[in-house]
Formats: sequence, structure tokens, C-alpha cells
Amino acid sequence: MNRNAFKSMSTDELWTLHEEIANRLAAALTAEKNVLENRLKRLRRGIEIQPAANGAKPRDLKSREAKSARATKPSTARRPYPAVVPKYRNPDRPSETWAGRGKKPRWLAAQLKSGKRIDDFRIWHAA
Repeated sequence: MNRNAFKSMSTDELWTLHEEIANRLAAALTAEKNVLENRLKRLRRGIEIQPAANGAKPRDLKSREAKSARATKPSTARRPYPAVVPKYRNPDRPSETWAGRGKKPRWLAAQLKSGKRIDDFRIWHAA
């Protein structure tokens, strides 16, 4: 429809057209919402929606072994991280070290507050 067609329509005809458009939009939105909700349910169950890039069939993302392992592991299990080499050492107690990650240890914060620099505590590794 062009603009002239709308200009020539009465208020009742425009209102009827408005209601028809609103009903079609509501139906389309409801259908799309149902599709998305079904997809979300499938994702929550761990089923892959689209096949893999190599043409494989859809499969369970979480194998039965992973499910059984998860049942025995606590839910707070984290993936393993490599050991971090310490970068700073407390000269008063050499066993106290800090890798530079996370919150500063109390001994280092106290030393810095007293006026020392962080490089004074750096461990210089032989390269």
C-alpha cells in the first residue's frame, strides 16, 4: 500500500487494519518465542542444536562419562592451572612469597606503606 491509500481510508478502516497487523505480529512473536524456548530447553539438556562443521550428526555435548564424573565431583571443582612462579619475597621471612596475582599480602602492604618500593622485594630470576 502507498501513503495515498492510507490517507483515503476512514478512521474505522485504519483501526481495523491496525488490529489485524497487531494480531499478526502477536502471532509471529508467539511462534518465534516458542521456537526459542524449545531451543533453550534443548541446550539446557546438553543437546547440540546444529551439526558440527565437519558434517557430523548432532550429539550430546556432555557424554555419559562426564555426567557420572560430575556426579562424583563437588560442584566447586575448577580446571587445573599451571603453577605460578613467585615474583616477590619477604626479606624477613623468605618462605613468604607472592606471585603478583590477587590481593597484596599483608607483609608487602606494610613494607610499601613504610616507604619501600615494590622492586626492593622482587625476585630476580637467572635468565
